[in-house]
Amino acid sequence: MSMNMMLIISGMAIVTYIPRMLPLVFLDVERIPSWVQAILRNVPYAALGALIFPGILTINENIWYGVIGGITAIIIAYLGANLIIVVLSSIVALMLLSFII
Repeated sequence: MSMNMMLIISGMAIVTYIPRMLPLVFLDVERIPSWVQAILRNVPYAALGALIFPGILTINENIWYGVIGGITAIIIAYLGANLIIVVLSSIVALMLLSFII
């Protein structure tokens, strides 16, 4: 392996490790205000939404496949269903839509 490749891998490892290590070293979990903790608890959901939303709009040439599948998932998730039920309900909704169209 070339030296450039080793430097690139080492640099990526350091850049990935630093944001994970700094909060553990410098922050005490008990000292973080509760409102900051509430915001940080929602970050994974926001990131997941940012990753999924573009896929919903580009799943098919017909944009309605993604819109109907996404709305179905949102409604079933809002009702409190398990994740697998949410996914299966979206699949069934899109399967029924493909039979209709």
